[in-house]
Amino acid sequence: MKLDNGQSLNRILESAVIASWADLMKSAKSGLIHLEYAFAPNGSLEYLKVWSSVTRGQWRLACEYWMSPSAFHVSGIHFENGFQSEGLTQTLEFIMRHQQAFSPSPDFGRTGSLQIQAPTEEESTEAARSMEEALCRVNSFSAEPSIA
Repeated sequence: MKLDNGQSLNRILESAVIASWADLMKSAKSGLIHLEYAFAPNGSLEYLKVWSSVTRGQWRLACEYWMSPSAFHVSGIHFENGFQSEGLTQTLEFIMRHQQAFSPSPDFGRTGSLQIQAPTEEESTEAARSMEEALCRVNSFSAEPSIA
């Protein structure tokens, strides 16, 4: 399934994090979130890690999502260091299940990363709208009958 909706994988991942900012940063007024990800040889995401920094230079692993299990980890999302977010769990599950519906970033390579600053109210609203639009597009595409 490939949707021509103009939403890149980078953008939808950024929107997911911004929409869950309060869960990841608790009551911090400022800080950064760093996304680290790698692609499998077939071009799909292999894993995604979300790091949180409230104090400059100090990063804490918030969660990681692995598509396939290995001897070192199981598949799915796993929170670390006391972090938890039902909203991020749901959105990452959706994105990872439907990642082929989003265009790869222009700098598509084996690995990638994003750094996200504390969002403004406008950016938070836009992130929520972007997530809602992606959900609607993927669900409506999935509901269309296939031609036999």
